[in-house]
Amino acid sequence: MAVPGFQEMFLPFLQFLSDREVHHMREVKKALENYFELSEEDKQEMIPSGQSTRLANRAGWARTHLNKAGLVEQVTRGNYRISEEGMNLLQAPPPNLNLKFLDTIPRHKAWFHAPKKQKPLITIANEAEFQPPNERIEEAFEELNDSLANSLLDVMAEMDPFRFEKLVVDLLFAMGYGGSREEAAHVTKKSNDEGIDGVINEDRLGLDVIYVQAKRWQNTVGRKEIQSFVGALAGKQANKGVFITTSTFANTAIDYAKAVTQKIILIDGARLADLMIEHSIGVSTIRNIAIKRIDTDYFEDP
Repeated sequence: MAVPGFQEMFLPFLQFLSDREVHHMREVKKALENYFELSEEDKQEMIPSGQSTRLANRAGWARTHLNKAGLVEQVTRGNYRISEEGMNLLQAPPPNLNLKFLDTIPRHKAWFHAPKKQKPLITIANEAEFQPPNERIEEAFEELNDSLANSLLDVMAEMDPFRFEKLVVDLLFAMGYGGSREEAAHVTKKSNDEGIDGVINEDRLGLDVIYVQAKRWQNTVGRKEIQSFVGALAGKQANKGVFITTSTFANTAIDYAKAVTQKIILIDGARLADLMIEHSIGVSTIRNIAIKRIDTDYFEDP
């Protein structure tokens, strides 16, 4: 099964601690893995930022809420045990041990509903959709980027072909190709097929070059176009090529690119837009938000 939401972890979390012993969060996480019968793939699934596994992240939020409700106690850093309140609750557990129930515990309600500078992103009323705050932020970030990527593709569809040439040069240079900006611009040339057709240095010294073709298309790029590209590579005695399109590649084109001896990289519209966002080509930052966490080293004894 997929990694459950952190509210589903409340009860098995408490049940594992019911022996009244002190347990490290590593032990709790292992117990949750077994309780939910998670596969190795589920255990290794990362949250979008890559900072932790989804399991560890949600187990951490389960711990936070249970601790704020007074059901578990922190003994030392990373080590927890069940409280008397937690033991009492396990004697007659509620039908649904979730955020709505924890809201009936005054200390949790006071913490969870403490005044905030902004309206909370979500309320208890739609608790079924509740996710840990960092996951909500990351999903919102992905949603914003998806929308931005679609807007970039719309703009590129209307671009002048030669302006699109400059966009590709700017992107490749931002990714570290072409040596200097001037060199990157000089090694490409204008063509008549709504794109560029040229070579660019793979490294600053020009020890190797990459053949680049870009098509500002609406239609799917098929095998025929990739075959022509490979033929152009052979004619230039080149072994590396990048084919960029604002549309998509047919499966036959993808399979053919994988089968040839030359190293062919295919970049479709979605990937192109993602690279533009990643390397700040055609986009600008309107706001930076710093997300901070406890620096445990600072609080360690010298």
